[in-house]
Amino acid sequence: MDSWAQTLLFLSVLVPAMVECKIRHYHFDVSNFCSVVCHVNGSIFDRESWSVDRMIYDSGDDDPVVLKNETKLCATKTIVTVNGKFPGQTLYAREDENVLVRVTNHVQYNVTIHWHGVRQLRTGWSDGPAYITQCPIQPGQNFLYNFTLTGQRGTLLWHAHISWLRSTLYGAIVILPKKGVPYPFPKPDKEKVIVLGEWWKADTEAVVNQATKTGLPPNISDAHTINGHTGPVPSCSSDDAYTLHVETGMTYLLRVINAAVNDELFFKIAYHNLIVVEVDAAYTKPLKTDTLFLGPGQTTTALLKADQGIGKYLIAISPFMDTIVAVDNVTGIGYLSYNRTLAFTPTTMVSIPAVNATPVTSIFCNLLRSLNSKEYPANVPLTVDHSLLFTIGVGLNPCATCFNGSRAVAAINNVSFVMPTTALLQAHYYGINGVFTNDFPGKPLMPFDYTKAPLSNLQTTNGTKVYRLAYNSTVQLVIQGNSIIAPESHPTHLHGSNFFVVGRGIGNFDPEKDPLEFNLVDPVERNTVSVPTAGWTAIRFRGDNPGVWFFHCHLEVHTTWGLKMAFLVEDGEGPNESIEPPPSDLPMC
Repeated sequence: MDSWAQTLLFLSVLVPAMVECKIRHYHFDVSNFCSVVCHVNGSIFDRESWSVDRMIYDSGDDDPVVLKNETKLCATKTIVTVNGKFPGQTLYAREDENVLVRVTNHVQYNVTIHWHGVRQLRTGWSDGPAYITQCPIQPGQNFLYNFTLTGQRGTLLWHAHISWLRSTLYGAIVILPKKGVPYPFPKPDKEKVIVLGEWWKADTEAVVNQATKTGLPPNISDAHTINGHTGPVPSCSSDDAYTLHVETGMTYLLRVINAAVNDELFFKIAYHNLIVVEVDAAYTKPLKTDTLFLGPGQTTTALLKADQGIGKYLIAISPFMDTIVAVDNVTGIGYLSYNRTLAFTPTTMVSIPAVNATPVTSIFCNLLRSLNSKEYPANVPLTVDHSLLFTIGVGLNPCATCFNGSRAVAAINNVSFVMPTTALLQAHYYGINGVFTNDFPGKPLMPFDYTKAPLSNLQTTNGTKVYRLAYNSTVQLVIQGNSIIAPESHPTHLHGSNFFVVGRGIGNFDPEKDPLEFNLVDPVERNTVSVPTAGWTAIRFRGDNPGVWFFHCHLEVHTTWGLKMAFLVEDGEGPNESIEPPPSDLPMC
């Protein structure tokens, strides 16, 4: 294909309202790149392909390519980006369209991209978690991700899925309804994407490497961001703030995404209510609220009516942490500004929830319901083939070279996951022995009072284990937080399937009483769910997607420590119930 044809294809992706197509083409270029527009020998070179780049320090010399660094919190550092954009470019497509994204790696790190929440029906090779469904894309190499957005519409995100590169390597996915199909809520006048994140002054790869060496928790972030902007913070009076411009009387569809690494976040706009209409690319019954709560990896789409007086209103994102764990308590600040607001107009302030505002999170989570309409039913499994109980939490393992002789670890059912050196999906597909075992425990091997005071035995076992599911089998999974070191809220993510959140509670799950209160009619449908501190969450899903699917805490610190496992869903009958053959350019380890 010549360059002009490639340009036409790329433009058709960026402007879907103008050019309709069944295939969306993108090019993610990962490299040491820092600006969308570069000057090459005095002329402007427009970098509209996607590239994962580590930004190069600008020495000020007359280099052929002029690059810049990212400055935030009154400090400058180089970051890994896609095509020099931070946050990365929004990927637009329609329901049932095929998406092709070629990722080219120009940095010194291995790279993968995960399309968070995309079901990847039979296309597990394109899911993205390193050493689970693929070996990483090595420096100088590329890989074509190829998947179809089957039966999904709404807001998702993409991010790196190796080490801590997702601290800057992330962006939005917007799945529009099929052509001619309306939203199941009043049509908004405009749509806005709002991506929340965290920012470290230090290189996050250095942060996680230092923590791995010492065995101690990694340093917390220095600020929170809204579309890449921190806003003013106590340590820096920079004017780096995101502003949402609105027109009086208009309705805006806000696609809010929590791309933070380790923090669950509240989102508020002063004196403005929001009506939630979709979470994790699944429609919900309308829910009016003044506060959104999102764990890392979760998305919430809400209608905003610009119905206040002309002026400037504070947008605030603040962390949630209702236990003794350290958290970045710096509030990210942005502004909602009505058109024709005069310069120097005072900002209308907003009260933010307390950092430990557990009731706010509980009310929000408990009120979410699937739309469960004729067009969008809630197909909750009513019978269960596998009834599982996973306890999740943090422990300590001996480490002779670590600080205090121990290393912080995390585990599911006391198994701290050991990452393989061959991708699990490749090992499964090709029948490679010795990579994983099929004996992941479906319940704790030694039951105990999970939410009692800390125990004396803090050590975990280690292993690369999967839990096997026959094709189309149904699963009820109770995710039980434990207090082995300290209770903590855990946002947990399942790859390859959506699930229904049928129940949640505080304390130990009671298998006799608690199921009597399950919502099997219109529970919210998600791909990531928060397990309350010293509590439990029950989900149900159907194993109808053959392949190997990662299940893990979406706090990157806990994933790094081993709070992860994988479900292996076997092929069914015939090619339509079997995983597709691997692509010819699948990266090698």
